[in-house]
Amino acid sequence: MLNFETAKTSFLPVADDESTPQPVDARDGIQVQREAELLDAYSQAVIGVVGRVGPAVISVAGHPSDQQQGQGSGFIVTPDGFAITNSHVVRGRPRVRAITEEGDSLDARLIGDDPSTDLALIRLAARDLPHSELGESDTLRVGQLVIAMGNPFGFRSTVSTGVISALGRAMRSEQGRLIENIVQHTAPLNPGNSGGPLVDSRSRVVGVNTAIIAMAQGLGFAVPATTARWVVGELLTHGRVRRLSLGVTVAVVPIPRRVVRELDLLTDQAVEVVEVLPNSPASAAGLAAGDWIVAAGGRIISGADDLHRVLAALKSEQPVELQVVRDEQLVEVAATPRWTG
Repeated sequence: MLNFETAKTSFLPVADDESTPQPVDARDGIQVQREAELLDAYSQAVIGVVGRVGPAVISVAGHPSDQQQGQGSGFIVTPDGFAITNSHVVRGRPRVRAITEEGDSLDARLIGDDPSTDLALIRLAARDLPHSELGESDTLRVGQLVIAMGNPFGFRSTVSTGVISALGRAMRSEQGRLIENIVQHTAPLNPGNSGGPLVDSRSRVVGVNTAIIAMAQGLGFAVPATTARWVVGELLTHGRVRRLSLGVTVAVVPIPRRVVRELDLLTDQAVEVVEVLPNSPASAAGLAAGDWIVAAGGRIISGADDLHRVLAALKSEQPVELQVVRDEQLVEVAATPRWTG
């Protein structure tokens, strides 16, 4: 007979916290549910925006007969085919092709462009088109949700999301003029996004995507919708963008400390008048080469951008009081800028 000996087995006690079921805090479940609802609300907001604005987003490329390569994005703003894009996308192209979300290829012509803001207006050869609405970029807040839409690398109907990361930025256009109130955001952009809309959660276009910083992540820039609305109005009304000008060529120069002290100036730099154009507002006001402009319209002038800001704030041809240093004396000059463009 086989004799089986029962082996002794040692059992280690299980810790109380593992053996005793712990009650589930109902508040944890509620928090998880709330987070899920918030995530779903975020998704639904983005989905809704894409559904409403997506059909108005177009891909913009050269005409088949055009030798220029490259393409960008744009968006339709009226049902009769007017669309906004970047100036650098269509510059030098009197005719372009616009491809809709559904893949339709439409002829389009350039109505006008403004390199100083990197904006352009084109018109598609079609009617009854889906279109988007320009919103108010002045009401944007840092941290606000935004959606970038466009056609990076030729991939149509691409969407990315982010937030407004800074407001009031300024950047140089290819013409050297400062573009004010640039919107900085974190929605990823790639080549081909240029000219596409930056949209808020209410499906309103609040900016026109224009630039990225190479090798940087999470830094996109858009021209504000307020600027886009003004440029479109100028192009439709006048066929060009008009700006008020004094008719001078200027350069920035340092002011000697002695002159700053003697005249009690608030800046140690001035805008020197290098050239006065004939029959210009500056000529009529008596400005002369060698004059140093240190104030205009009650604002300190220490660079050409400061003078541009003062003129840009004017809505009509109206006199501007200039403070000028001439022969080490402070002189008051009234000049009335005129529209040019």
